[in-house]
Amino acid sequence: MLMFAIFALLIVLICINIPIAVALAVSAILGLVITEGTGALVTVALDMYDGSTKFSLIAIPMFVLAGAIMNAGGVTDRLINFVSALIGFVRGGLAMVNIGVSLFFAEISGSAVADVAALGSILIPQMKKRGYSAAFSAAVTSSSASLAIIIPPSIPMILYATSANTSVEQLFVAGIVPGLMGAAGLMGVAYMFAVRYDLPTEEAFNMPRVRETFMEALPAFTLPVIILGGIFGGFVTATEAAGLAVIAAFVVGLFYRQMNVKHLKRAMLDGGMQTAVVMLLVAASVLMGGFLTRAQFPQHFAEALMDVTSSQWQILLILNFFFLFIGFFLHSAAAIILVVPIVIPLIVSAGIDPVHFGLIVTLNLAIGQQTPPVASVLITACSVARANIWEVSKVNIYFVAVLFVVLMICTYVPSVPMFLVEYFYR
Repeated sequence: MLMFAIFALLIVLICINIPIAVALAVSAILGLVITEGTGALVTVALDMYDGSTKFSLIAIPMFVLAGAIMNAGGVTDRLINFVSALIGFVRGGLAMVNIGVSLFFAEISGSAVADVAALGSILIPQMKKRGYSAAFSAAVTSSSASLAIIIPPSIPMILYATSANTSVEQLFVAGIVPGLMGAAGLMGVAYMFAVRYDLPTEEAFNMPRVRETFMEALPAFTLPVIILGGIFGGFVTATEAAGLAVIAAFVVGLFYRQMNVKHLKRAMLDGGMQTAVVMLLVAASVLMGGFLTRAQFPQHFAEALMDVTSSQWQILLILNFFFLFIGFFLHSAAAIILVVPIVIPLIVSAGIDPVHFGLIVTLNLAIGQQTPPVASVLITACSVARANIWEVSKVNIYFVAVLFVVLMICTYVPSVPMFLVEYFYR
């Protein structure tokens, strides 16, 4: 009964627009006081500090900063030029370019919001100028930006690994194949729209032009090599790779001699605010996690669901619907921090690989970023495109369907995302 009352309070606080981190902290503190008395408050500040200063979490601001430097240093422009020369000849080529550049940008920033803010401000106006509708432009940009949390490095994966005490490097590897599948599917949907509405091509395929733009973008291609090569080669941890990404992005930006200091300052401030929000959530989640652990709620939840069914596929089906549902109302960071500690005992009891489940959670939350009312990535894309969110959603549903298909494949054919993990680590 107490547990129900605490969660009811949490939902009420969120619904009246109290920040989620504050709502989490208030609910957890109330629960601790009721169960253990005011003496439990002595260590609250220290618990929050310890929880938000874990070494692995340093990667979050570092990857956000690397993405900001990359955009301010002219790296994004070179990537757009290269991808345009490579696939711009296809009908609807600028939509393909949008998806292709998101694929590259995802390997640096790890943040879908950073992706859509950086690329959308460049590509959406160009798409509208070339005859693409505002709704289609926003939908393509929004859905392709969610590749940033599927393809490594991924900030939600870092948060999941911290919450579930599992390997972030293995999660990164598990995200490679689903990310590429998602990109291919999004391009297929974009091509279908391009044929239906006779959207333009950008330029005829020209090998000298491809070579020229490739050489210009070559320094930028060293960034994912440094980040992913360092992690997968075992030379650095994900956190250390984030620091390397910042240095490498800064060096490449200096090489291009196009560093926009004003743009960089604004992007760093935005990234700092995003990071602060996440860290407050992490700190508050430590209190809620402590309360739940002492009340043994995760264990009771696992036992209750295992009494209903012990089938892995049925448990995954239930959890998929659950995460898809909460994705409507919670940001990805909040959903991971609030829910993952509760369901991990169930995952372990059912014999489900925590790395596999982490990928499933990430894919669910990638879809949640596209579904109103709380759809941070979609809302950002609509803001840039100056488009109505419901008009964009009517188009975006086709792209979301691609992500859902990838989710189902990865859920029930685990060898698809996990074979690289098995090859490299097991």
